[in-house]
Amino acid sequence: MAEWNAYYRNENEEEEQEEGEESGGDYKSTGRDSLVFLVDASKEMFVKGEDGQPSNFDMTMQVVRSVYSSKIISSYRDLVALVFYGTDQSKNPRNSFKHVYVYHNLDEPGAKRVQDVDALRGGKGATLAAETMGSGETSLGDALWCCANLYSDIKLRLSHKRLMIFTCRDDPHGGDSTKDRQARTKASDLKETGVVIDLMHLMKPGGFDVSLFFCDIVNPPEDESELGLQLEPCDKLEDLQKRVRAREQKKRAMARLNLCLGEGMNIAVGMYASAVTARKPAPIRLYRETNEPVRSKTRTFHTQTGSLLLPSDIKKAQTYGKKQIVMERDEVDAIKKFEDPGFFLIGFKPMEKLKLHHHIRPAVFIYPEEDEVKGSACLFSALLTKCSEKNVFALCRCTSRRNYPPRFVALVPQREHVDEGKVQITPPGFNAIYLPYADDLRTMDPPQFPSASQMQVDKMKEIVTKLRFKYRSDAFENPVIQQHYRNLEALALDMMAPEDIEDLIMPKVDQINNRLGPLTDEFKDLVYPPGYNPENKPAAKRKTDDAGGRAEKKAKVELPEDELRAHVQNGTLGKLTVPVLKDACKQFGVRTTGTKKQELIDALIAQLAP
Repeated sequence: MAEWNAYYRNENEEEEQEEGEESGGDYKSTGRDSLVFLVDASKEMFVKGEDGQPSNFDMTMQVVRSVYSSKIISSYRDLVALVFYGTDQSKNPRNSFKHVYVYHNLDEPGAKRVQDVDALRGGKGATLAAETMGSGETSLGDALWCCANLYSDIKLRLSHKRLMIFTCRDDPHGGDSTKDRQARTKASDLKETGVVIDLMHLMKPGGFDVSLFFCDIVNPPEDESELGLQLEPCDKLEDLQKRVRAREQKKRAMARLNLCLGEGMNIAVGMYASAVTARKPAPIRLYRETNEPVRSKTRTFHTQTGSLLLPSDIKKAQTYGKKQIVMERDEVDAIKKFEDPGFFLIGFKPMEKLKLHHHIRPAVFIYPEEDEVKGSACLFSALLTKCSEKNVFALCRCTSRRNYPPRFVALVPQREHVDEGKVQITPPGFNAIYLPYADDLRTMDPPQFPSASQMQVDKMKEIVTKLRFKYRSDAFENPVIQQHYRNLEALALDMMAPEDIEDLIMPKVDQINNRLGPLTDEFKDLVYPPGYNPENKPAAKRKTDDAGGRAEKKAKVELPEDELRAHVQNGTLGKLTVPVLKDACKQFGVRTTGTKKQELIDALIAQLAP
């Protein structure tokens, strides 16, 4: 009979894993994501920028390569494709469309595809593209039709479909109204099938006018949190990578719950992970002969008969009062269930009541789900505005999933912030901070140390002020993970050696010394004794005698008889070391029965006690 403890241990392990998912693990979805890069291959794309800047085509290939690499690492089951339009050569299924070149079909990314994209970068890449595809007439409608066929040929279930157009021409058809109308029709057909079309327009002489043609092609913003249509074209690689990264990452809700504000008043909200912990992927077991992944299966057998046990044959038990309390799994689930999943408003508290030590795990972001319950966005916005104006947080009871224990959370309001270009930096919503129970808090007994003087404290404040800087989490990468993926990339792409990484968490010693100046020496003189050097090496070991080849012996430490008798009377012999006690026994002719410290002390007390 299985112990109930074993059952709960397995449940806790699953719960820890799911809580890890809440703080940034793999999200379960109903299908795969798909992304098609539709790149303009006209001659204008290959013109290099000023001051040696890369061409628009070269920047696009670098972005495609970056997305391929990130997909392999983060979501290797997603489907990606690379299609060129405006080419001289044609290559597509059944060669139905002229001037459309399907470089990569819609499939999972791999090392071979990364190498193919690498070959199209730089000056050699431009030459290879001219030899392979060339530049010819443009028909964006045919290119969109070809992309629609790529989607229709996929038999897998796709949860999200996105198409990105990279071009530096705001009027690709040169005023041809027939081709413009055909492109608008195919774009409308793609939108009806759930394909989101985005425009990544690049810099061109005279500026890029989106209103000429592409405003009717791309999708409008899905909601206020989307970046929407950017009016300014990209002229730098960093801007293009940032824009692509913001749109190709699909925001998935960890859970969709009801926020109960009172009896009969519910609004729908979604829980999102705003920051997650990056970890190395778990190793995959392979069969050594075929290199195929190995799947493990667990079966439970009766210890006496050896018969296979079904889940219904297994009972759960907990020992209480020397008796086994046997319960069915349904009964255990009923005991664990407190309430249905959701947020339940308890009240409001001022922000001063929320302390730093109340943060016990990563917070989640709460945003309204208008599609679930109509009017949720309006009521959510009103609640957010009032909480922000009154500087209070909402105290709620949260049950994130079925059979999950309830937690208290503090819903901290967050207002929307945009930059100078009207691009959203932080979205409006609530940060749900998990609060500790009374059992989670401990009373610490810190060790006692000498207190610093006010002069020492003031000097350290000066040092802290000099070393203060504005922290940004995206400015520091985990060097261990970066090196791990560099090594994998080098093996997959047959590189001679992995790319070097810069360890951004290492302190910049020279910059620190320049900022501090003489403050370091001043603080050292205030705190440490004169002549203190923290870089001093430890004392060297004793060297052997050159003549005899033996190590020098320590001089014997002899205690005066009066001092030894004083230790005996005061009961402080335990403060002496074992070698000193041995020498004292030999000095006064005390016989001992052993060499342990307590035996030596007992022998000395018996000999010298009055």
